[in-house]
Formats: sequence, structure tokens, C-alpha cells
Amino acid sequence: MTDPKSAIDWGRDLVSDLRHTNLYAPAECNITTQAGKRRSSLTRRRVITLTGAGTAMGLAGCLSADTPAAVALTDEDACDVCGMVIPHHPGPSAEVFYRNKEPSGHANPARFDSTWEAFEYDFERLDRGWTRAAFYVTDYSAVEYDLVTEGGRTLISTHTESDTFAFAADVTFVVDSSVEGAMGRDLIGFSKQSDATAFQDEHGGSIATFDDVTRSMIAGLAQR
Repeated sequence: MTDPKSAIDWGRDLVSDLRHTNLYAPAECNITTQAGKRRSSLTRRRVITLTGAGTAMGLAGCLSADTPAAVALTDEDACDVCGMVIPHHPGPSAEVFYRNKEPSGHANPARFDSTWEAFEYDFERLDRGWTRAAFYVTDYSAVEYDLVTEGGRTLISTHTESDTFAFAADVTFVVDSSVEGAMGRDLIGFSKQSDATAFQDEHGGSIATFDDVTRSMIAGLAQR
């Protein structure tokens, strides 16, 4: 019989390995054109299945103890900065979890209908001495996204299911491109750097990692 402690240790090691491994396998899709709507090329995320009830339980327990998992955002969820109902508006979404704190008077996570608002909120909370547990953003390498032109603006679709989020530290952002979200120009994240580069080539903007994002960069987006 397998030693329970060994199984738990194995699960923890696997979690660590998964966090440092690129799990995203590209599968190029054709570009299709519809009236007023264009579907961009995309990639799909490969799903890794773990077999064995004991392994699955140990893995889930480790994640819940160390790092909160992303959650789906629903019609009940409003942005903690602007107050808009998140799934009702275009563009990237974000979630930020904090240790032993309730963001804006409700249970974790803090939730946002734009990436730049999430950074703005997080910078302010870190200034107060809060400890961030996890920061998630929409991963546009993991979804089929649409670009829609309305009133001269190009808008990118929103995706709020739990499995459409990735750790903000694991994506490459395209910053201040011509493609907008709910709150104007934004940081649009891709888990595959090649997707980010291709997006930038087509829509402009600059490339940034999580550590590249500064307060002045966010202030510039907020003023646009």
C-alpha cells in the first residue's frame, strides 16, 4: 500500500512542477469574417488530467492551502473600482486574492472588469500593508476571442469562466494597444509570448511582463 505521506509529498512536488511548466499547447484556428465581427487566430489550452482519487484530493488540498484557485465571475459580480457588472462588458477581467483581508468589504477575490483597474487597486492595497495571495488575469491564449468594431472602437470579448484565468506573473501583456476593453485601453494578457507578439504586430502597443508594470504605466492608462 502506498504511504499516504509519500502521496501527499508527490502531489506537492507535482504542483510545483506544473506551476513552472508551460502547459499551453497551441492549435491554430482559421480567421473567419462575419458582419461587424472578426474572430482572431487563437490557441487552446491543453488540459492535463490526473488519475487517482487520492492524487486529485491531495492536489486540490495543496492548492487550496497555498494558493487560492481562480473563480468564475457571474452576473452577481461587479468591478471593485468602477462598479460595472463584469460579464456585461467587453475586455479582460481580473481577480486578486489577499491574505486575511476582505477586499471592499466582501469575501475574496477582489474582482475587476479591466486589468489596469486591478493593478491600480493592488498597488493601493500593497501600500496599506496587505499581502497578495494570488493575482489572476484573463488569458487570451486560452480562449476563442472576438474583436468587434463599435463606433470606431475595436473591442475584445470578455471571458469570465474560472479556467480562462492565468496567474498574472505567467502571462505576457500587450499594453495600450488599439484594442479596448470595458475601461478603454488596457493590458491584454497571453500565456504564450508568441501570441502576444502577434497581437502587438497587428494592433500596436508595447510588451510587458508582470514585473514590468509600474504605477506610472497604470496611471497613464487610467487617464486615457
